Amino acid sequence: AGLLTLDTKDLKIFKVSANGQAAKFELGAQQGYKGSPLEITLPFELSRGQNVIVEVEYETSPSASALQWLSPAQTAGKKHPYLFSQCQATHCRTMLPCQDMPSVKHTYYAKVSVPKELIAVMSAVRDGQEPDPSDSSRVIYRFRQMFSEIVCYVLCREIGPRSRVWSEKEYVDQAAFEFSETETMLKTAESLSGPYVWGQYDLLVLPPSFPYGGMENPCLTFATPTLLAGDRSLSNVIAHEISHSWTGNLVTNKTWEHFWLNEGHTVYLERMIGRALEGEQFRQFKARGGWKELQEAVHQFGENNVLTNLVPSLKDVDPDDCFSCVPYEKGFALLYYLEELLGGPEVFMGFVKSYTQLFAYRSVTTKEWKDYLFTYFKDKLDILNKVDWNGWMYTPGMPPVKPQYDTTLADACIALAQRWQNAKDADLSGFSEADIKQLSSHQLIEFLALLLLEDPLPQSHVKRMQEVYNFNSVKNSEIRCRWLRLCVKAKWEEAVPLALKMATEQGRLKFTRPLFRDVYNFDKFRDVAVKLFKEHRDAMHPVTATLVSKDLKVDQRTGF
Repeated sequence: AGLLTLDTKDLKIFKVSANGQAAKFELGAQQGYKGSPLEITLPFELSRGQNVIVEVEYETSPSASALQWLSPAQTAGKKHPYLFSQCQATHCRTMLPCQDMPSVKHTYYAKVSVPKELIAVMSAVRDGQEPDPSDSSRVIYRFRQMFSEIVCYVLCREIGPRSRVWSEKEYVDQAAFEFSETETMLKTAESLSGPYVWGQYDLLVLPPSFPYGGMENPCLTFATPTLLAGDRSLSNVIAHEISHSWTGNLVTNKTWEHFWLNEGHTVYLERMIGRALEGEQFRQFKARGGWKELQEAVHQFGENNVLTNLVPSLKDVDPDDCFSCVPYEKGFALLYYLEELLGGPEVFMGFVKSYTQLFAYRSVTTKEWKDYLFTYFKDKLDILNKVDWNGWMYTPGMPPVKPQYDTTLADACIALAQRWQNAKDADLSGFSEADIKQLSSHQLIEFLALLLLEDPLPQSHVKRMQEVYNFNSVKNSEIRCRWLRLCVKAKWEEAVPLALKMATEQGRLKFTRPLFRDVYNFDKFRDVAVKLFKEHRDAMHPVTATLVSKDLKVDQRTGF
């Protein structure tokens, strides 16, 4: 008889059948974050090419890490509950038995029954709806194609010929404005990478607890409401998620060790979209900012930490534990370095397009990528053979080569940051609101990021900065997070409540983790940070709660 093994975690399995016949099954021993293998013995011999329909009747756990169940009080509308799923990297197994790895791709059909005042949307093609025959108070929504789910009270707005934005009604108009450039970005991406193959490209703005900036679920990108800056300045995240339609969804890393293949190429394509829409100087500026984020991540991990390798070894390591900007920015830096060596952006983009078309609908490893790079540039092998591949891929810390990015858009930020760093107390009166009047949101982010890389400013300086720039009133989440971190590092006590408020009123890992960490490292407020985390933990997304508890050294099992 055949044996089928599926990943599960915290699932109750009631019964299994294969082609209508009862099948024996056994749940193996719990293996940490991986959960328990479900071993199904098929009740007949298999022949080549035979179709088998396996049915599993099961129940999820209330603590399933793929799902966040929000009470009405946790939503913007305050009237209805809300459910969303977030499966990457290894959480789908808490929602259904499956082969939960990026090397396994499969389509799906789904029927979702929900109370009729709610709406279900999925990362799939909508396939109609009908009353639930078993309960007149419910409605069934049908879907066919991919995977990721949400059930909630949402509205939508058309934002393009193949795009809608979905959200609670409190966000929907703001979201439609913020993401109105979606079709332009899609067309630009198609001109670079080839046709968009997924049909619909919709966006869903989730509640604030969503742990990521965006998640590239095919057909339906999930987005954090922290992108709603009011000036479209954070829409590069949407360019990133659109880019994943080629690098990530069409061509996928085979295992999480090769995550840089998804993210490095996606950042590269995102910045090529930015180049087409805003110019080469803008791409250079964003690349320079990314290098600084990489420096901070390497500093946070430690420069000898193997988790800062571009291709790390993840044997018995939960991929969530090493999630950082390393695969994104170290991956981008390698691709940009190769671009410079091999003939410039147009030449190298030709390779990226060819790579995505050759490996479409497949999962790949770094070796397969590198082999194809050498095949595509077979007339430039002398150049490729001189690249320090081991230094780039299998060595911790910063890359072996630092690209020389154009600083045109960064010069004003660098000059202003240096003025503040070098200023004595007597110089503070020389700063004024005019300093930042000509700076874009992107440049303000860069200015604050530069200061965060240096030794903390004196309190007198951040107090004066608040007087003249009034950063406390800024709503842009990227600016606000960096500003509050700067204040906490300067040990300005008045900023601590604001930093903790931002850390808990939204749950994006990019903001929540460093804000909690910085307050925790301010000795006087360490206990305050831990106490507030414990109070808010149950309202946090499971991934966020787990990672912040590790940052604050709170035992997840006992809570102490």
